[in-house]
Amino acid sequence: MLQEKIFNIQTPEDFNEIALEVFNFQYEHVKVYRQFCDILKINPKQVKEISEIPFLPIQFFKSHPIIAEGYNEETIFTSSGTTGSITSKHYVASTKLYEESFNKAFQNQYGNPTNYTILALLPSYLEREGSSLIYMVDSLIKQSENINSGFYLHEMDALIEKLTFLEAEGKKTLLLGVSYALLDLIETQSFQLKNTIVMETGGMKGRRKEMIKEELHAVLQQGFGVSEIHSEYGMTELLSQAYSTGNGIFTCPPWMKTLTRDTEDPFTYVNEKNGGINVIDLANLYSCSFIATQDLGKLHKNNTFEILGRFDDSDIRGCNLMML
Repeated sequence: MLQEKIFNIQTPEDFNEIALEVFNFQYEHVKVYRQFCDILKINPKQVKEISEIPFLPIQFFKSHPIIAEGYNEETIFTSSGTTGSITSKHYVASTKLYEESFNKAFQNQYGNPTNYTILALLPSYLEREGSSLIYMVDSLIKQSENINSGFYLHEMDALIEKLTFLEAEGKKTLLLGVSYALLDLIETQSFQLKNTIVMETGGMKGRRKEMIKEELHAVLQQGFGVSEIHSEYGMTELLSQAYSTGNGIFTCPPWMKTLTRDTEDPFTYVNEKNGGINVIDLANLYSCSFIATQDLGKLHKNNTFEILGRFDDSDIRGCNLMML
C-alpha cells in the first residue's frame, strides 16, 4: 500500500521511486492537480525524474478544494491571515495519516514526547479555529503524559512560574512558542535555562515589527539564556514538518524534501543560491505532495535548507514563514 511505503523510505532511490508513484496517483485522482498538469502539457507517462514533476502554486489552496476524488475530508485546516484576507484551506482525508507524519517527524528529531514536559505559548493559534499546529501540539502534549505540560494563552506569570519550577527540578522541557509571544515573555522576565529547548515558529503575526532571523534568535538566546534556538517549519497546506536545532538550518524527515527554483523561472532549479522553496511532502498523499511555496530559501549540499524570507507580493501567514 502506497501509504505504508511513504514511512518506510530508507534511501534517495526509495524517495524518488515513491515520489513518482505519488505523482501518478495524484495526477489520476486529484482533479485540480491534474488540470494544472494538463495546462502545462505534462504527460505523466513521460515524467521519470522528480525534477520533471510540476509543483502546484500554494495559492490554489485559497481558491480550490484540493482532495483526491472518492475521499471525504475528516477535517479542514485553515491558515491564519489578516482581517479580510483569503485564507488557505487544507481538506484532510486522513487525520491518522497526519498524526503518523508529525509523530514520526518529531520522534526522528527529538525522541519520544514522554521525555519532555511540553509547554506551548501559541496565542494567535489558540484564538482561532482550524489550526494544524494546535492539532499537532495538543497531541504531543497528551502523549507527554505529563501533568505539567500544557498550553498558555496570555498567562505569562503562570508560564514563568512553571518554567522556574521545571528548571529547579531539572526537568527536560520543550517550550514551543510563536515568535512574538516568546519576545513578550522575555520582556517580562529573563531566564537562564539549562534544561529547556526553546523552539520558535509562526513569526510576528502582525503583532510586532518583523526581525531578521539572526536578530530574532540572538534576542531570544540572550533572553532565555540558551545557546541555540530551535525552529519548526510547516504550513497549513502540508502534513509534515522540518525542524532546525540551531542556526536556522532545517532537516526534513525521510518522506519530505525541498528544492529551490529560480526566482525568475519556476521550472529551473538552483542549488546553494537563493531561490523559491518547492516542497515535496509525500505524507500529503490525498491532497497535493508537490507544492511551490512563496518562501525564499537556500538548499545546501547535505539536503538541509534555510528560509531567507518570502516573495514580496505574498501575505504573512503560516508556521515559521518569517518575512525578512
